[in-house]
This record gives sequence, C-alpha cells and structure tokens, in this order.
Amino acid sequence: MFAALIDPTRRALLNELARAGPATVTDLARRLPISRQAVAKHLDQLAEAGLISSGEPVGRRHPYRLEPAPIRTAQTWLAALANRWDDRLTALERALDATANPTPDQGAT
Repeated sequence: MFAALIDPTRRALLNELARAGPATVTDLARRLPISRQAVAKHLDQLAEAGLISSGEPVGRRHPYRLEPAPIRTAQTWLAALANRWDDRLTALERALDATANPTPDQGAT
C-alpha cells in the first residue's frame, strides 16, 4: 500500500475520489492534468494495493471508488508506532533532564 502512495499523481487521484466520490477514468482525467491512459495506469496500481475498487459498470462507465479500510488499518498502525516513539522520546527527555539537573544526593561525591 505504501508503495502505491509514493506517487503524487496517485495521491491526487485518491484525494479526488475522497472529495468527489466515485468517478470514471474519463471523469478523473478531466479533473486532473494527466491523460486518460495515465489515469488508468495509476488506478490499476491503486486497485492492486486495495486502495480503490471498481464498482458495477453503468453502461460503458466503470466508476472507481475509494476503499477506506486499508487506510484506516495503516492509520491505526502508524498511530501506535508514533505513540511508542513519543514514549521513548519522553523517557529520553527525562533522562537528559536528570543528567543536566542532578538532585543533591545524586550529585554528591
């Protein structure tokens, strides 16, 4: 999933689907400064990553829609990772403060 999000065009496509809802390749190509072929290629990569899906065809139209579940999973994982780092940084800060400002019984030699 993260590999698919590296590309700014794919992120722009996801943002557009999140903002405006389901859209076809043609719809997205009209909204963004890229060709239909490029949109289709990027949508394929986003679909492979599970970030979007193609809805039921309506005539010749195949709307794509955002799949929020993988993003929520990543968000939960990243939040937990951030909390662990926050805890480590807080512990480091306390250790540095204790070293810089020893209490009288710690500094006596």
